[in-house]
Amino acid sequence: MRFFKRLSYCLLLGMGLGLESQAQEEWDLRRCVEYAIANNISTKQADVQRRISELLYKQGKKAWVPSADFNTNTGYQFGRSIDPTTNLFTNQQLLFQGFQFNTNVTIFNWNRITNTMLASKFEAEAALADVERNKNDLALNVATAYLTALLSKVQVDIVEVQVKQSQSQLNDTRKRVEAGTVPELNAVDLEAQLARDSSSLITAQSTYELNLLSLKALLALDAGAPFAISVPPVDRIPVDPIAELEPEMVYQMALQNQPVIKANDLRKKSLEYNIKSAKAGLYPSFFAFGGLASNFASSNRKITGANFLGYNAPNPANGAVNVNGTLVPIQSPNVQITQGNKNFGELWTGWGTQMSNNFRQNIGVGVSIPILGGWQARTNYERAKLNLANAELVIDQGNLQLKNNIYNAYTSAVAAMQKYNAARSSVNAAERSYNFTLRRYELGLLSTLELITSQTNLTRSKIDMVNAQFDYVFRMKVLEFYKGQGIKL
Repeated sequence: MRFFKRLSYCLLLGMGLGLESQAQEEWDLRRCVEYAIANNISTKQADVQRRISELLYKQGKKAWVPSADFNTNTGYQFGRSIDPTTNLFTNQQLLFQGFQFNTNVTIFNWNRITNTMLASKFEAEAALADVERNKNDLALNVATAYLTALLSKVQVDIVEVQVKQSQSQLNDTRKRVEAGTVPELNAVDLEAQLARDSSSLITAQSTYELNLLSLKALLALDAGAPFAISVPPVDRIPVDPIAELEPEMVYQMALQNQPVIKANDLRKKSLEYNIKSAKAGLYPSFFAFGGLASNFASSNRKITGANFLGYNAPNPANGAVNVNGTLVPIQSPNVQITQGNKNFGELWTGWGTQMSNNFRQNIGVGVSIPILGGWQARTNYERAKLNLANAELVIDQGNLQLKNNIYNAYTSAVAAMQKYNAARSSVNAAERSYNFTLRRYELGLLSTLELITSQTNLTRSKIDMVNAQFDYVFRMKVLEFYKGQGIKL
């Protein structure tokens, strides 16, 4: 009796999990893919890289705009220094201020700016294609995880039916044992079979939950959040006829619609313009420039007064003047000057006059000729060519890998279709065999072991058929994906 209590608890627990799953809002594949694209971290990272590439392209488009900068400085200098307005040494303390405005514009640099801008443009478009590639890869991964979870859910349903059948057979056999028409051994065998079926059910449910966790991880959902998937009738999932998915035709279509191919081609174009830009760095560039500037300086000393002390003694070196025929020697006055410190407001006296008097302008053209720079320009040019060669190899490798994937998917789809057809025939035969076995068992012509064997064979055949059917649908969906139809059920 204790065994039956435990068994009943397991069955009720399994059925409770199934009812709880059905009560939740169910997600179909389309909703899973859309949610993953909106929330998956790798997709968000790809979009960030796209925005960075777009910023670089916008910056490259503005490279032809003249550069301009404005500088100003104000300070107080001490000791022996240079007066910025006279460029002479002075020992006086000075308040100084300066203004400078400079501009520079490229006239001709062998289209280096244009080629750099075009390289950034194609790189930005490649980054956008990378976002689409990431979304496609994510959709394919979500579809794979979704179909895996869907398969495990269908297997749970199959095993649940088997458990119910075993329970029903056990109940019927137990009544016969009590009536004395069949031996106790028949009931014991069915009890063992029911225990095995219950264990298989728990394993199937655990596998289903693990597959749901894997799917939730791709969707960036909380592992503890309620989640259930809808079960579309697998027989009604539309698939293209295998004749319309011939691998060479699918490959040619994939070359036109797969974002990874587009991204590789765009990066190749970007590298081609990078080569032209790097080559332009080997030649002289011509530019024009202009500037405006002015300075102001003020000593901290001021004249506060003057005292006349008479005249100095005549000095023959100073000469003489003729006054009414008399030569009078020139005498210099002896004046004593007194000075004091300026206050802060007085330090700015004459600011406008000095700025006007010291205002200067310049304009001109120039040429920059690369001669020796550690061979940096030449190295950049050679490296750009090697980057292009590597990109061409990446394209060839990507096309080869794409073709192999498509041919492998086609071969697997054909094999899956054949396997599914064979499994379907096996299920039909197993069902007929089980029906005959059940009737003979009910008539007492077969042992319980033979009935259990037939039932196990039927269950295994159903599971094999479901596996083959889902594998076939998935392989066909992969071919449709490469064809450019996306992933849909």
